[in-house]
Amino acid sequence: MKISIITATYNSEASILDTVQSLREQTIPRDDIEWILVDGASTDNTLKRIEEQDFHPDQWVSEPDKGIYDALNKGVRMATGDFVGFLHADDVLAAPSILYHIGCAQKNSGADAVYGDLQYVRPLEDGELGLVRHWKSGIYFRKKLKWGWMPPHPTFYLRKEIYEQTKLENGEYFNTSYSCAADYDFMMRILGKYNVEPAYLMMVLVKMRVGGISNRSLKHIMTKSKEDWDVIRRNRIGGPLTLCCKNVGKIGQFFTKG
Repeated sequence: MKISIITATYNSEASILDTVQSLREQTIPRDDIEWILVDGASTDNTLKRIEEQDFHPDQWVSEPDKGIYDALNKGVRMATGDFVGFLHADDVLAAPSILYHIGCAQKNSGADAVYGDLQYVRPLEDGELGLVRHWKSGIYFRKKLKWGWMPPHPTFYLRKEIYEQTKLENGEYFNTSYSCAADYDFMMRILGKYNVEPAYLMMVLVKMRVGGISNRSLKHIMTKSKEDWDVIRRNRIGGPLTLCCKNVGKIGQFFTKG
C-alpha cells in the first residue's frame, strides 16, 4: 500500500526540518511513501532547507495559492497513492512506526479510512515538545456527529478513490469558501453524506505545534464558530447543540494526559 503524504508550507523554515525528519524516520519502505510538497511561494528559506536534506518530495509545486484549503486541493489532485494523509510544516508524525501502524490498521479492518489521536504541543527550551492538550478521538459512531464529534483531520487517512467519488460540484475536495472550517465540512460530508466508516487506531499519530489558524485569536475563534455553524446547517447534521458540544468538548483535552 502506498501512502501519499501532503505537506502544505509557507515561510516554514523554522519548523519544516522536524517534519522532514519525522517522515525520513518512518520504518516502512521509502517506495511506499509519496511525499507531496505544496508551497505557497515562500519568500524565506523553506525550499532551500528541504533541498539540503536527503529526503526529498516525490512531487512538489511552489506558487501563490488562495489559502491552506486551496493548497490541500492541489495536493490531493497530485496524489497517486492508495491512501492520502496530511502532514503540515508545524506537524510531526509521533513515532517512526506511525505509517506502519496505519497500514496495518487499514489491512486488518478493510476500512476506507483510518484515524487516531492527536497532541497539541509547544516547543520547550531543551528542544523537546511539551504537551498542551491531548485530543483522544475515541471509536467512531455515526450518532456522535450530532454531538459535535469529528476525528482530528491531521490524523485522517482516506482512500484516494473516495476523494474522487465525493468531490464537490466545482471539482474541489475542500470547500475554499471557508477560511478555517473546510476540514470540518469535509469530514461531515465524508462521514455523514457518504457514510464512510473509519477505523480508529488508538494511539497518537501526529503532534501539532499550537498556533493553528483557528486558534490564534478571539476573532479567529469567532470566525471558526460561524463557519462551523454553516457546516452543520449545510450538511444537515445536528443543530445549535452540536456547535456547543463541539466547542465545549475541547475543554477536556487540556486535562487528558497522553
